[in-house]
Amino acid sequence: MVLSSLSRRGFLTTSVVGIAGSGSLLRKATVAAEVSDRPPANRGRIFKSIKWGMFEKSLSVEERFQLAKVIGLDGLEFSSPSESDVVEVSKASQLAEIPVHGVVDEMHWRKRLSSPDETTREKGRQILAQAIRDSHAVGGSSVLLVPGRVTGADETHEDVWNRSIPEIRQVLPLASRLGVRILIENVWNGFCETPEQLRDYLDALESPWVGAYFDIGNVVKFSPSENWIRTLGHRIVKLDVKDWGRENGFCKIGDGDVNWPEVRKALAEIRFSGWCTAEVEGGDRARLADVTRRMNQVLDLQVSETTNKREK
Repeated sequence: MVLSSLSRRGFLTTSVVGIAGSGSLLRKATVAAEVSDRPPANRGRIFKSIKWGMFEKSLSVEERFQLAKVIGLDGLEFSSPSESDVVEVSKASQLAEIPVHGVVDEMHWRKRLSSPDETTREKGRQILAQAIRDSHAVGGSSVLLVPGRVTGADETHEDVWNRSIPEIRQVLPLASRLGVRILIENVWNGFCETPEQLRDYLDALESPWVGAYFDIGNVVKFSPSENWIRTLGHRIVKLDVKDWGRENGFCKIGDGDVNWPEVRKALAEIRFSGWCTAEVEGGDRARLADVTRRMNQVLDLQVSETTNKREK
């Protein structure tokens, strides 16, 4: 997960002049063109969501769900802990017929399961357990977790591995009983920066209640996203959607260096089906509608105008 304060720059390239000589920019400019006039390949297979914190704070719980419905989202991802009440969120979700597919453990950076301090690790485990309960309460199926952070000699890569696994294992009975999976996100935390490392970490947990919450944009600076998808394979349960470019950093979806055609191909190869959640800068209705449109384009979820006419 990348903090929302990170700069999101760039704009959708539409000029041929602006893309000359750049392979990554050519990919960006042809994203929409590649989604041809046909039924979208991933319609009914991949479902769109955004993070709870992407809405304007002035919106009520009910208004957030109604806006999600208007702009064409399939669901939302909640936060734990949150200022919003889980009972209110659950009721609003049912009323709008917009599901909450999971929650994000918002405290995993500060109360790390990899901390050298035992008391901090215990607190982090308790917070994770509450996030599991919150996800269950709102009808979710997962908790997004960052298991730790490499900070130095007292919190090395080996420490994150060895300290976080026992903490996660302690909450697995609760996760199993409530039917909520713990999904590990790949982030810029110095941990598991190759797909093989993340694969082996997930396998070391030895539980069907643990999987990957794969962030498509976070890995681009290390190696191509599609390589991670193929290596992680069935371990990927959900997707975070963002883009990143070596020239423009975190940017609007479709404006970075993610090779979206190859990402779609890799997702098809592993037969991925499930939730994808935008994790980018939020804003007003126009901004969130644009995020939704971009997800439609890069993941081939959009219904073309001609297709719409056929279905009417």
